[in-house]
Amino acid sequence: MSGTEMRPRERAAWQTIDSGQLLLIATAGLFVIVAITQVAAVRLVQPDIAIIFGVLIALGELFRMVMPGNREVAPIASAGAIGYAMLVGVGPENAPPHAPLGVEAATHSPLQVVAVTAAGMVVGSLPHIAVGRSPRPDAMARRLFTVAVVALCFRPLVSLHLPWQLLLLLMGVVVVLSCCTDVVIAAMIRAEAVRVRFGIALRDEIDAKMALCAATSATAMLIAVATTAMGEAALLIFTVPILVTQFAFRRYAGIRATYLQTVRALSRVTEVGGYVEAGHSHRVSKLAVSMGRELGMSEEELLELEYAALMHDIGQLSLGDPIPGGATVLASPAEQRRIAELGAEVIKQTGVLDRVAHIVQLSSHPYRTGHEAAATGGEADALVPRPVPPPLAGRIIKVANAYDDLVGDSADRDRGVAVLERLRLDSAAEYDPTVVEALSRVVDRRTRL
Repeated sequence: MSGTEMRPRERAAWQTIDSGQLLLIATAGLFVIVAITQVAAVRLVQPDIAIIFGVLIALGELFRMVMPGNREVAPIASAGAIGYAMLVGVGPENAPPHAPLGVEAATHSPLQVVAVTAAGMVVGSLPHIAVGRSPRPDAMARRLFTVAVVALCFRPLVSLHLPWQLLLLLMGVVVVLSCCTDVVIAAMIRAEAVRVRFGIALRDEIDAKMALCAATSATAMLIAVATTAMGEAALLIFTVPILVTQFAFRRYAGIRATYLQTVRALSRVTEVGGYVEAGHSHRVSKLAVSMGRELGMSEEELLELEYAALMHDIGQLSLGDPIPGGATVLASPAEQRRIAELGAEVIKQTGVLDRVAHIVQLSSHPYRTGHEAAATGGEADALVPRPVPPPLAGRIIKVANAYDDLVGDSADRDRGVAVLERLRLDSAAEYDPTVVEALSRVVDRRTRL
């Protein structure tokens, strides 16, 4: 079977939906249906304000972006929608003389917030759909659900004639609640999608999104307060800075994506040349990233791990006679180190992936490298240079590569169990036992699908 035949076809976004995502999408869809029905029955309240915020939300959806870890976000749309949910007025001239800064001016309901947000998201997504970049339904549903939480919690408070200082405090409480809701829902979905423990997924989401969530929420509060005090002009004043920041982040994310695409292309050179089996580098990288996530690595560390895992065999291009099947686990230790060192030299030529080259260079070293020499002591041992122990990323690649060399794309569960047992037997010196157990958990989750 050719390498092209072995690779599964890329599926559309709707085909990758799991049960957790489906439940979220169904819940958000129910919110939208109820909201549209209610708005259709009572008509839009203050339609000019609704249209302005709807346009802002649509603009934000148009400029949505993808963060590391394939996280789709739309900070401008989210800030606009949450700002609309917390709006208490549009300009002080709309407020009665006895009310603080237009407390009674903005009278739209929580369901109108949901309806306007949904309409803006759909309109902003149409250009993407037209060019074949369909939005992720779960990401859109999560953003809509978060806005609904803010609207349902805050809109009833507007009619209570609370002091402005107390309203500001309540705004802060509500946006913190919305951030926590968004992160928890994202972690639940990610835990199911990538087959990892919820605690690990939650920590990853906090690390990856809390800063952006805090910035988006702060911008939403500024939009709500400034629009109440200054009118519609505040939307432009406070939206432009976050738009500029988003474009800068998109450029940075684009550079990272280009690096990853280049690395993936380079990793296929060994397959095209017949040095390794088709799909080997891709399988090792997926396995390594899953193990790294299981062991608590950060997103930045996981990205470096993915780079290194994709290119761990690139040193085989220097071999006169390819290793049968490309299985470096069957080669001598000296040959494994030579392949790794040659591969590291190739990676260093990029000038930007030195840390990745270091991981690849040490990925062939035994787990216990240098420990025994340190234990024996003595003056003679002190004169012998000790090899550098491999970093965690290198130990992960060593285990993932050995497993795929011996299992390949086979779905035989007994074969996988036998290979895991072999790795455990060699974990006294060759493989890190903690990494081997992480592999066991990852493989066990996959076989239970």
